Amino acid sequence: MNFRHEWKHEITVSDLITIRQRMRVVAEPDEHATDGKYRVRSLYFDTPTDRVFREKRDGVGCREKFRLRYYNDDLSWICLEKKTKQNGLGSKQSVCLTQEETAALLRCEPEWMAEHKQPLVQELYAKMKGQGLRPKTIVEYVREPFVYAPGNVRVTLDYNIRTGLLSTDFLNPDCVLVPVEAPVILEVKWDAFLPSVIRDAVGLPGRRAGAFSKYAVCRRYD
Repeated sequence: MNFRHEWKHEITVSDLITIRQRMRVVAEPDEHATDGKYRVRSLYFDTPTDRVFREKRDGVGCREKFRLRYYNDDLSWICLEKKTKQNGLGSKQSVCLTQEETAALLRCEPEWMAEHKQPLVQELYAKMKGQGLRPKTIVEYVREPFVYAPGNVRVTLDYNIRTGLLSTDFLNPDCVLVPVEAPVILEVKWDAFLPSVIRDAVGLPGRRAGAFSKYAVCRRYD
């Protein structure tokens, strides 16, 4: 499991415009973006006691979360992801699921997962059985991604965050979502070093790295 450095900053729309202009000069847009952006839809899992939400809210140093994700309403490429945080460093594991497998998972019919060839699917199955993990909340937003090869840097600007409240109608592109009151989120991820050209491009006076969670802010609307 490879851990990466992560910064998150809550910024304004004016900041977004500034950083977008800078990043267009020094970095490349992600190859999967259309006109520089794409729409992300995720469905997060939590326990009956909301352990994942509480650990994030309480700032627990070592924690994990599972989610499903796809982009731009494309149901041909659905990922199951596990994000792990250890004292400020982050790691992500990911495997692809079929639409049929995803639908069964959303119905909380996980028996097919027990013998799946992917260990990550088996791990989620075990935690659904042992910890009661279940699909909880849809989170959707617009992302503008940039990449910079030295340092394996990825910079993203996320905004227009919406939530499905407690809806798990994840595969329905037309499910009802409501906007949440949230800032623009700047995320910066890198491996061993952050090049100074990127550090300067994302630098803003008076902004400090934080621990913003789109899942946590959407849970406030339950």
